[in-house]
Amino acid sequence: MYRSGWGMKEGQEVTPAIWLRRAAFEEILRQAVPSTFAPEAYPSHDDWQAAVASSTVRLQWDPDHDPNGHPLARRAIQLGLRGDALARYADEWLLRVEDISPLVARQREIVHSGDLDLLLTPRETVYPIADPTLGQ
Repeated sequence: MYRSGWGMKEGQEVTPAIWLRRAAFEEILRQAVPSTFAPEAYPSHDDWQAAVASSTVRLQWDPDHDPNGHPLARRAIQLGLRGDALARYADEWLLRVEDISPLVARQREIVHSGDLDLLLTPRETVYPIADPTLGQ
């Protein structure tokens, strides 16, 4: 929510909740190429650049923030889709989309009031990955 200004940034006034099958999300991860060179994953910078050029999924780790915008030690995954991955997302993988903008507006009011005990936040857990190569 911080990234969208709690639904107030231009072009980000609508907040969708997206439902995907787990297998679809893991396929997206499987296709992902990091946005910065990762020497542990690619033998050379040229190999990584070739992977970026042919990839339909880009992965980057962004700083995460608390509700007031203060940076956290953890990172948030960001996945960019294009080409075939984007088409499959729209045609096959997407199960449901819900406009949660009214919920975001209520939560924004709570953040601005400073009473964060009333803020609704998702329960976060480590995403379990059965395939160890996918976790890399």
